[in-house]
Amino acid sequence: MQTLRYGILSTSSIAPRFIAAVREAGAGEIVALSSRTLEKAKEKAALWEIPKAYGSHDALLQDQDVNIVYISNVNTQHYPWAKAALLQGKHVVCEKPCTTTVQQTRELYAFAREKGLFFMEAEKMLFLPAILEVQKRIAEGQLGQIHMAELSHSFPGTYNSWMYDPTLGGGPLLSSGIYAVHLLSWLFGTITHIRGIFDRLPNGVEWQYILSGTTQEGVLFSIKNSTRAVLDNTARLCGTKGWVEIPEYWKARKVIFHIVGKASEPVEFPCENELIYEAKHIQACIASGCLTSPVITEALSIAGIAALEQVKMK
Repeated sequence: MQTLRYGILSTSSIAPRFIAAVREAGAGEIVALSSRTLEKAKEKAALWEIPKAYGSHDALLQDQDVNIVYISNVNTQHYPWAKAALLQGKHVVCEKPCTTTVQQTRELYAFAREKGLFFMEAEKMLFLPAILEVQKRIAEGQLGQIHMAELSHSFPGTYNSWMYDPTLGGGPLLSSGIYAVHLLSWLFGTITHIRGIFDRLPNGVEWQYILSGTTQEGVLFSIKNSTRAVLDNTARLCGTKGWVEIPEYWKARKVIFHIVGKASEPVEFPCENELIYEAKHIQACIASGCLTSPVITEALSIAGIAALEQVKMK
């Protein structure tokens, strides 16, 4: 089996968690790291015990020892660097959203196919045991027919310096809304209608919003996100026989099933680093010769960014 030798493109806040997940899962080696300055790259490489540090992303992509690149820089930079990595013959795992437009997303998947390389949008949520348990029980009919869903997520917008910069793809719609639309699309089919109400900053970037719409399977949904107000950070999926709560659904370790006439049933899935399941999946996909993930498919990636692109245009 081919050993995955990762180059980590960016010293973003999620990068050390992905590095730890690859190592814990035994799903590859971390061989190089790049940042916009050599000083920063060397500092983080020493901290994260990575043998090679580069002061430019181009230099990382030239490294012949790297055969897969993990991209987690700012949202608007995902597309150009993913394309550059593919051009250099590297497999690519790109943090969500993998691009900021449907057109760019289609282009990356097509380019990866043309080059015979693996490409995947990194969406840890859909590999979590807690989320898989929810999917299983819905499929078994334990909640009956699902008709409504509500999802809420809040976080301080100061956690990343670029969060409110429109040129860098800032705003919680891309950073957080992508989780919600991916989960809904994955469970209940493509989002068919979506609209939103936004509070925006003077530069046009939203700091909170409420979205509503329907999915292909007829599920009516609402999505709330704020970088100011404190929300309950929970998804609720409601059916004819009961509902399920998913606290912190984007990194879920616990779900609570509420079936009419029965006691509430909490089910827990302890895990120190929730990215290990994603790391194992990437390794398995490439080992089996896949060019795309059977879970985070091209169709799902397109459905996710299409929903967000649609609501931003209204």
